[in-house]
Amino acid sequence: MMKKIAVYSLIICLFSFPYAYFSISQDFNDSSMIGYLLMIIATTIIAFFGSLTNNTIAVFIGNIGSVIISFYFNSKMINIDSWDGYFKPIGSIRFLVVVSVVNLIPQLVAINFAKSLNKKRFETTGIHSNK
Repeated sequence: MMKKIAVYSLIICLFSFPYAYFSISQDFNDSSMIGYLLMIIATTIIAFFGSLTNNTIAVFIGNIGSVIISFYFNSKMINIDSWDGYFKPIGSIRFLVVVSVVNLIPQLVAINFAKSLNKKRFETTGIHSNK
């Protein structure tokens, strides 16, 4: 039980990073798409291991936390004219939403893959992965 709580907490902590804000900030500052790639890789790996350990709820809570933190940091930049103008025609707030929603797609694929691995493991061994 304590191990499950620790893994649950770790997943939420790993998602506490403002991935969406970091990505659009990298895009704004460096005109680089590397932030989006790093976001997709990191969140997909965390979602996979979260689902593999039957902590999918922590993945969803973590995603919500990450978006909230991203919105906080975005609100600190919103008064900079070039910041919001860089993301025209939709602006930084809407773009942050789009990035966050699109980022869920590879996570959902990873979650489904992990669930299928758990199902195969249970069918072959009879052992649940959350023990």
